Amino acid sequence: MNDRPSDAIDMARLRWRCRRGLRELDELLQRYLERRYPYAQEIERRAFESLVELQDPILLSYLLGQQTPPDPELQHAITRITEAGH
Repeated sequence: MNDRPSDAIDMARLRWRCRRGLRELDELLQRYLERRYPYAQEIERRAFESLVELQDPILLSYLLGQQTPPDPELQHAITRITEAGH
């Protein structure tokens, strides 16, 4: 990840969006953000940014495997998020 000021702002914004109020979601999202997001390809980053804009029940159902996102890139990001949690 570059050290441009906009990168720091983006990370701060994403860190805030990862605070969901559900401990399980908080931990999964923040762990991914710290461990994998800085090294992810742009398409995976965009998918993650789309996921954190979803409502908690939808996002949780994706992460628990109860529903499958309609977009394959979102599904890939879900897989990467759950892998980062282990």
